[in-house]
Amino acid sequence: MILLRGTDIRDGKRENLRSRINDIKEKEGDKFIPPTLVIFQIGDNASSTVYIGQKKKFAEYVGALVLHINLPEYVSESDLIAEINNYNMDDSVHGIIVQLPLPRHLSVHNITNAIDYRKDVDGLSSTSLGLLVQRNFKLDNDVIKGGESMDKFKNLDFKGFIPATAKGVITLLDEYGIEVEGKSVCVIGRSVLVGKPISLVMLAKNATVTICHSRTANLNEITKRSDILISAIGKPGFIDKTFVRENQILIDIGITSVDVKTGEGENVRKVCGDFDFEKIKDAVEAITPVPGGVGPLTVVSLFENLFESFHNSLL
Repeated sequence: MILLRGTDIRDGKRENLRSRINDIKEKEGDKFIPPTLVIFQIGDNASSTVYIGQKKKFAEYVGALVLHINLPEYVSESDLIAEINNYNMDDSVHGIIVQLPLPRHLSVHNITNAIDYRKDVDGLSSTSLGLLVQRNFKLDNDVIKGGESMDKFKNLDFKGFIPATAKGVITLLDEYGIEVEGKSVCVIGRSVLVGKPISLVMLAKNATVTICHSRTANLNEITKRSDILISAIGKPGFIDKTFVRENQILIDIGITSVDVKTGEGENVRKVCGDFDFEKIKDAVEAITPVPGGVGPLTVVSLFENLFESFHNSLL
Protein backbone atom coordinates (compact mmCIF):
# COMPACT_ATOMS: atom_id res chain seq x y z
CA MET A 1 0.00 0.00 0.00
CA ILE A 2 1.26 3.45 -0.96
CA LEU A 3 0.37 6.31 1.39
CA LEU A 4 -0.34 9.38 -0.71
CA ARG A 5 0.86 12.23 1.51
CA GLY A 6 0.35 15.83 0.50
CA THR A 7 2.56 17.45 3.14
CA ASP A 8 5.93 17.00 1.40
CA ILE A 9 4.49 18.15 -1.93
CA ARG A 10 3.00 21.20 -0.24
CA ASP A 11 6.32 22.11 1.35
CA GLY A 12 8.14 21.99 -1.98
CA LYS A 13 5.50 24.08 -3.75
CA ARG A 14 5.44 26.56 -0.87
CA GLU A 15 9.18 27.10 -1.19
CA ASN A 16 8.80 27.53 -4.95
CA LEU A 17 6.13 30.20 -4.48
CA ARG A 18 8.23 32.00 -1.89
CA SER A 19 11.23 32.03 -4.22
CA ARG A 20 9.25 33.29 -7.22
CA ILE A 21 7.58 36.08 -5.23
CA ASN A 22 10.93 37.13 -3.75
CA ASP A 23 12.50 37.24 -7.23
CA ILE A 24 9.74 39.57 -8.45
CA LYS A 25 10.07 41.69 -5.31
CA GLU A 26 13.78 42.20 -5.95
CA LYS A 27 13.13 43.03 -9.60
CA GLU A 28 10.26 45.47 -8.92
CA GLY A 29 11.94 47.25 -6.03
CA ASP A 30 9.89 50.17 -4.66
CA LYS A 31 7.12 49.48 -7.20
CA PHE A 32 6.47 46.03 -5.72
CA ILE A 33 2.92 45.24 -4.60
CA PRO A 34 2.70 41.74 -3.06
CA PRO A 35 0.21 39.16 -4.29
CA THR A 36 -2.86 40.28 -2.37
CA LEU A 37 -5.81 38.12 -1.37
CA VAL A 38 -9.02 39.54 0.11
CA ILE A 39 -10.92 37.09 2.31
CA PHE A 40 -14.47 37.94 3.31
CA GLN A 41 -15.70 36.28 6.48
CA ILE A 42 -19.34 36.72 7.42
CA GLY A 43 -20.01 36.24 11.11
CA ASP A 44 -17.72 34.40 13.51
CA ASN A 45 -17.89 30.74 12.51
CA ALA A 46 -15.09 29.09 14.50
CA SER A 47 -14.02 26.69 11.72
CA SER A 48 -13.88 29.53 9.21
CA THR A 49 -11.65 31.50 11.56
CA VAL A 50 -9.25 28.54 11.80
CA TYR A 51 -9.11 28.10 8.00
CA ILE A 52 -8.51 31.81 7.47
CA GLY A 53 -5.73 31.69 10.05
CA GLN A 54 -4.03 28.92 8.04
CA LYS A 55 -4.22 31.04 4.89
CA LYS A 56 -2.78 34.07 6.69
CA LYS A 57 0.11 31.99 7.97
CA PHE A 58 0.81 30.56 4.51
CA ALA A 59 0.64 34.03 2.93
CA GLU A 60 3.07 35.50 5.44
CA TYR A 61 5.57 32.72 4.74
CA VAL A 62 5.55 33.05 0.94
CA GLY A 63 5.45 36.85 0.91
CA ALA A 64 1.81 37.40 -0.03
CA LEU A 65 -0.71 39.63 1.73
CA VAL A 66 -4.12 38.67 3.11
CA LEU A 67 -6.75 41.32 3.79
CA HIS A 68 -9.27 39.76 6.16
CA ILE A 69 -12.63 41.54 5.91
CA ASN A 70 -14.88 40.35 8.75
CA LEU A 71 -18.49 41.51 8.29
CA PRO A 72 -21.37 40.96 10.72
CA GLU A 73 -23.54 37.88 10.26
CA TYR A 74 -26.59 40.05 9.49
CA VAL A 75 -24.93 41.93 6.60
CA SER A 76 -27.28 42.27 3.63
CA GLU A 77 -26.53 40.60 0.31
CA SER A 78 -26.47 43.96 -1.48
CA ASP A 79 -24.01 45.43 1.01
CA LEU A 80 -21.71 42.42 0.73
CA ILE A 81 -21.78 42.53 -3.07
CA ALA A 82 -21.00 46.25 -2.94
CA GLU A 83 -17.94 45.49 -0.78
CA ILE A 84 -16.81 42.81 -3.23
CA ASN A 85 -17.19 45.24 -6.13
CA ASN A 86 -14.89 47.72 -4.40
CA TYR A 87 -12.11 45.14 -4.48
CA ASN A 88 -12.99 44.01 -7.99
CA MET A 89 -11.99 47.50 -9.10
CA ASP A 90 -8.86 47.69 -6.92
CA ASP A 91 -5.80 46.95 -9.08
CA SER A 92 -3.70 46.20 -6.00
CA VAL A 93 -5.93 43.18 -5.21
CA HIS A 94 -5.24 39.99 -7.16
CA GLY A 95 -7.66 37.53 -5.58
CA ILE A 96 -10.98 37.58 -3.74
CA ILE A 97 -12.65 34.73 -1.89
CA VAL A 98 -15.65 34.46 0.41
CA GLN A 99 -15.10 31.99 3.22
CA LEU A 100 -17.89 29.43 3.30
CA PRO A 101 -20.33 28.56 4.79
CA LEU A 102 -22.47 31.69 4.58
CA PRO A 103 -25.46 32.58 6.75
CA ARG A 104 -28.73 31.23 5.35
CA HIS A 105 -30.00 34.61 4.15
CA LEU A 106 -27.06 34.98 1.73
CA SER A 107 -27.00 33.20 -1.64
CA VAL A 108 -23.70 31.45 -2.33
CA HIS A 109 -24.51 31.62 -6.04
CA ASN A 110 -25.09 35.38 -6.01
CA ILE A 111 -22.10 36.13 -3.83
CA THR A 112 -19.53 34.03 -5.73
CA ASN A 113 -20.81 35.42 -9.04
CA ALA A 114 -20.18 38.95 -7.77
CA ILE A 115 -16.43 38.24 -7.85
CA ASP A 116 -14.59 39.26 -11.04
CA TYR A 117 -13.65 35.93 -12.65
CA ARG A 118 -10.09 37.21 -13.16
CA LYS A 119 -9.80 37.45 -9.35
CA ASP A 120 -11.90 34.37 -8.56
CA VAL A 121 -8.98 32.33 -7.24
CA ASP A 122 -11.39 29.89 -5.59
CA GLY A 123 -12.77 29.14 -9.07
CA LEU A 124 -16.38 28.91 -7.88
CA SER A 125 -18.18 31.54 -9.95
CA SER A 126 -20.36 30.54 -12.90
CA THR A 127 -17.79 31.99 -15.31
CA SER A 128 -14.93 30.05 -13.72
CA LEU A 129 -16.88 26.80 -13.71
CA GLY A 130 -17.99 27.47 -17.28
CA LEU A 131 -14.37 27.83 -18.34
CA LEU A 132 -13.69 24.53 -16.61
CA VAL A 133 -16.51 22.88 -18.55
CA GLN A 134 -14.86 24.21 -21.72
CA ARG A 135 -11.70 22.34 -20.73
CA ASN A 136 -10.48 25.42 -18.82
CA PHE A 137 -9.64 27.49 -21.88
CA LYS A 138 -10.01 31.25 -21.90
CA LEU A 139 -13.34 32.55 -23.11
CA ASP A 140 -12.48 35.46 -25.42
CA ASN A 141 -15.56 37.00 -27.02
CA ASP A 142 -13.47 38.70 -29.69
CA VAL A 143 -12.27 35.43 -31.18
CA ILE A 144 -14.77 32.80 -30.07
CA LYS A 145 -18.15 32.83 -31.77
CA GLY A 146 -21.07 30.59 -30.96
CA GLY A 147 -20.36 26.90 -31.35
CA GLU A 148 -16.71 27.14 -32.40
CA SER A 149 -14.33 24.51 -31.07
CA MET A 150 -12.08 25.57 -28.19
CA ASP A 151 -9.24 23.39 -29.49
CA LYS A 152 -7.97 26.10 -31.86
CA PHE A 153 -7.45 28.51 -28.96
CA LYS A 154 -5.17 26.37 -26.78
CA ASN A 155 -2.48 29.02 -26.51
CA LEU A 156 -4.58 31.85 -25.12
CA ASP A 157 -2.98 33.34 -22.01
CA PHE A 158 -5.60 33.18 -19.25
CA LYS A 159 -7.53 29.96 -18.82
CA GLY A 160 -9.46 30.54 -15.61
CA PHE A 161 -8.77 29.08 -12.20
CA ILE A 162 -9.29 25.46 -11.20
CA PRO A 163 -10.95 25.26 -7.75
CA ALA A 164 -8.31 24.65 -5.10
CA THR A 165 -9.43 21.21 -3.91
CA ALA A 166 -9.76 19.84 -7.45
CA LYS A 167 -6.36 21.29 -8.31
CA GLY A 168 -4.92 19.71 -5.17
CA VAL A 169 -6.20 16.27 -6.19
CA ILE A 170 -4.62 16.53 -9.65
CA THR A 171 -1.36 17.79 -8.13
CA LEU A 172 -1.27 14.81 -5.76
CA LEU A 173 -1.86 12.30 -8.55
CA ASP A 174 0.68 13.96 -10.84
CA GLU A 175 3.37 14.09 -8.18
CA TYR A 176 2.95 10.38 -7.45
CA GLY A 177 2.99 9.54 -11.16
CA ILE A 178 -0.56 8.17 -11.16
CA GLU A 179 -1.99 8.30 -14.68
CA VAL A 180 -5.57 9.51 -15.06
CA GLU A 181 -6.05 9.30 -18.83
CA GLY A 182 -8.09 6.27 -19.85
CA LYS A 183 -8.83 5.32 -16.24
CA SER A 184 -12.24 4.76 -14.68
CA VAL A 185 -12.79 7.39 -11.99
CA CYS A 186 -15.68 7.32 -9.52
CA VAL A 187 -16.47 10.52 -7.61
CA ILE A 188 -18.81 10.23 -4.63
CA GLY A 189 -20.40 13.63 -4.05
CA ARG A 190 -21.85 16.15 -6.48
CA SER A 191 -21.40 19.49 -4.69
CA VAL A 192 -20.51 22.57 -6.70
CA LEU A 193 -17.66 23.20 -4.28
CA VAL A 194 -15.87 19.85 -4.62
CA GLY A 195 -17.56 16.93 -6.39
CA LYS A 196 -18.52 18.60 -9.67
CA PRO A 197 -15.22 20.50 -10.19
CA ILE A 198 -13.20 17.34 -9.54
CA SER A 199 -15.35 15.44 -12.04
CA LEU A 200 -14.80 18.16 -14.66
CA VAL A 201 -11.04 18.17 -14.09
CA MET A 202 -10.93 14.38 -14.43
CA LEU A 203 -12.87 14.61 -17.69
CA ALA A 204 -10.40 17.23 -18.92
CA LYS A 205 -7.63 14.75 -18.09
CA ASN A 206 -9.38 12.17 -20.33
CA ALA A 207 -10.67 9.90 -17.58
CA THR A 208 -14.02 8.11 -17.78
CA VAL A 209 -15.98 9.61 -14.89
CA THR A 210 -18.92 8.32 -12.88
CA ILE A 211 -20.55 10.66 -10.34
CA CYS A 212 -22.34 9.01 -7.43
CA HIS A 213 -24.49 10.61 -4.71
CA SER A 214 -27.07 9.92 -2.00
CA ARG A 215 -29.62 8.62 -4.52
CA THR A 216 -27.25 6.26 -6.33
CA ALA A 217 -28.43 2.65 -6.29
CA ASN A 218 -25.96 -0.19 -5.65
CA LEU A 219 -23.22 2.29 -4.74
CA ASN A 220 -20.65 -0.28 -3.64
CA GLU A 221 -20.97 -2.19 -6.92
CA ILE A 222 -20.17 0.98 -8.85
CA THR A 223 -17.27 2.04 -6.64
CA LYS A 224 -15.60 -1.38 -6.96
CA ARG A 225 -15.45 -1.06 -10.75
CA SER A 226 -13.39 2.15 -10.64
CA ASP A 227 -9.62 2.46 -10.93
CA ILE A 228 -9.61 5.67 -8.90
CA LEU A 229 -12.18 6.26 -6.16
CA ILE A 230 -12.64 9.81 -4.84
CA SER A 231 -14.97 10.57 -1.94
CA ALA A 232 -16.15 14.03 -0.89
CA ILE A 233 -19.26 13.49 1.25
CA GLY A 234 -18.12 14.30 4.79
CA LYS A 235 -19.34 11.04 6.37
CA PRO A 236 -16.54 9.67 8.58
CA GLY A 237 -15.72 6.04 7.92
CA PHE A 238 -18.61 5.59 5.49
CA ILE A 239 -16.49 3.82 2.84
CA ASP A 240 -15.55 0.40 4.17
CA LYS A 241 -14.17 -2.80 2.60
CA THR A 242 -17.43 -3.52 0.79
CA PHE A 243 -16.84 -0.48 -1.45
CA VAL A 244 -13.28 -1.20 -2.57
CA ARG A 245 -11.13 -3.80 -4.32
CA GLU A 246 -7.45 -4.52 -4.86
CA ASN A 247 -5.31 -2.25 -7.05
CA GLN A 248 -7.50 0.82 -6.52
CA ILE A 249 -6.32 4.38 -5.87
CA LEU A 250 -8.35 6.00 -3.07
CA ILE A 251 -8.55 9.79 -2.64
CA ASP A 252 -10.28 10.97 0.54
CA ILE A 253 -11.54 14.57 0.58
CA GLY A 254 -14.04 14.20 3.41
CA ILE A 255 -12.87 15.99 6.54
CA THR A 256 -14.99 15.68 9.67
CA SER A 257 -14.15 16.41 13.30
CA VAL A 258 -15.57 13.77 15.65
CA ASP A 259 -15.37 12.87 19.35
CA VAL A 260 -13.53 9.64 20.16
CA LYS A 261 -12.73 7.97 23.48
CA THR A 262 -9.12 7.40 24.50
CA GLY A 263 -7.94 4.32 26.35
CA GLU A 264 -8.40 6.32 29.55
CA GLY A 265 -12.03 7.00 28.71
CA GLU A 266 -11.54 10.68 27.83
CA ASN A 267 -13.28 12.29 24.87
CA VAL A 268 -10.94 13.91 22.34
CA ARG A 269 -11.58 15.54 18.96
CA LYS A 270 -10.20 13.69 15.95
CA VAL A 271 -10.25 14.57 12.26
CA CYS A 272 -11.55 11.70 10.11
CA GLY A 273 -12.11 11.12 6.42
CA ASP A 274 -14.81 9.31 4.47
CA PHE A 275 -12.77 6.10 4.27
CA ASP A 276 -12.56 3.60 7.13
CA PHE A 277 -8.81 3.98 6.82
CA GLU A 278 -7.49 1.31 9.18
CA LYS A 279 -9.77 -1.39 7.80
CA ILE A 280 -9.21 -0.76 4.09
CA LYS A 281 -5.68 0.65 3.77
CA ASP A 282 -4.06 -2.76 3.23
CA ALA A 283 -6.70 -3.86 0.72
CA VAL A 284 -5.92 -1.18 -1.91
CA GLU A 285 -2.95 0.00 -3.96
CA ALA A 286 -2.77 3.57 -2.65
CA ILE A 287 -4.74 5.80 -0.27
CA THR A 288 -4.59 9.35 1.11
CA PRO A 289 -4.49 9.84 4.88
CA VAL A 290 -6.75 12.31 6.68
CA PRO A 291 -5.31 14.63 7.77
CA GLY A 292 -2.21 14.98 5.60
CA GLY A 293 -3.50 13.94 2.18
CA VAL A 294 -5.34 16.36 -0.10
CA GLY A 295 -5.87 18.97 2.62
CA PRO A 296 -2.33 20.41 2.63
CA LEU A 297 -2.51 20.88 -1.14
CA THR A 298 -5.77 22.86 -1.06
CA VAL A 299 -4.20 25.94 0.50
CA VAL A 300 -1.10 25.83 -1.72
CA SER A 301 -3.35 25.47 -4.79
CA LEU A 302 -5.29 28.57 -3.75
CA PHE A 303 -2.06 30.56 -3.51
CA GLU A 304 -0.81 29.19 -6.82
CA ASN A 305 -4.00 30.60 -8.34
CA LEU A 306 -3.35 33.89 -6.56
CA PHE A 307 0.20 33.98 -7.91
CA GLU A 308 -1.09 33.38 -11.43
CA SER A 309 -3.46 36.35 -11.09
CA PHE A 310 -0.63 38.44 -9.63
CA HIS A 311 1.71 37.46 -12.45
CA ASN A 312 -0.94 38.29 -15.05
CA SER A 313 -1.19 41.79 -13.56
CA LEU A 314 2.50 42.37 -14.30
CA LEU A 315 2.22 41.47 -17.99
